[in-house]
Amino acid sequence: MIETENMKILILGGTREARLLAEDPHFPQQARFIFSLAGVTQAPDLPQGQTRLGGFGGVEGLIAYLERENIAAVIDATHPFAARISHHAATACAATCRPILRLGRPAWQRQPGDHWVDVASMDDAVPALGVEPRRVLLTTGRQHVAPFIKAPQHYYFLRSIEPVSQDLPRFFETIIARPPFKLEDELALLTRLKIDVLVTKNSGAPAIAAKLDAARRLGLRVIMINRPLLPPIGEVSTVEGAIKWVARLASVHLESRQM
Repeated sequence: MIETENMKILILGGTREARLLAEDPHFPQQARFIFSLAGVTQAPDLPQGQTRLGGFGGVEGLIAYLERENIAAVIDATHPFAARISHHAATACAATCRPILRLGRPAWQRQPGDHWVDVASMDDAVPALGVEPRRVLLTTGRQHVAPFIKAPQHYYFLRSIEPVSQDLPRFFETIIARPPFKLEDELALLTRLKIDVLVTKNSGAPAIAAKLDAARRLGLRVIMINRPLLPPIGEVSTVEGAIKWVARLASVHLESRQM
């Protein structure tokens, strides 16, 4: 039986909401978290408390970790496009009879005046740009450059938090910047670079939503990459909802321990 006062919650991080959850003062005292990141970002913003960096080694590795560390439950607060770890977590929790919850942010919704072209994947975004040369702002991350290299008629401005590790063709420029971004700054950037098209993933992140407002004001086309299909597990959209879920688990464990 898992002792309530030592109940471990594995938080799979990668979003601002994950860090806010770990730092929330209302996190139940009967539980403690282990904050896990894939280790893609070189200088991650980690919360105070126990943390780990790196992958688990697939589903089998995650199952072994859950059992070895006596994890009571998992909160999947990864990026909406980190589908692989979400599926691995759901499978591992089902195999080990552990509860799992997704802390997910709502997707961005089309607003009046938007000129969105919805596509299903990164590869689909390239033909959606068209054959005529465009000046494109890419905000899809530094790891998703390859599909766009196949369309050299366009000129790309790739914005990312960290530098790209590979050499880019001459029709690419990089912009290193860390959110949050303000509307006035996004308007100035799009105007100065004479951007025709914005390409983005539908992450739903408030800190980077200003680019959509700026594109709407300027009448720019937005190639919106829709989210991948995630496993059907329980989900909340707020840190408060995740806190309540952990509190309910803690209460159940306490009752079972006192019986």
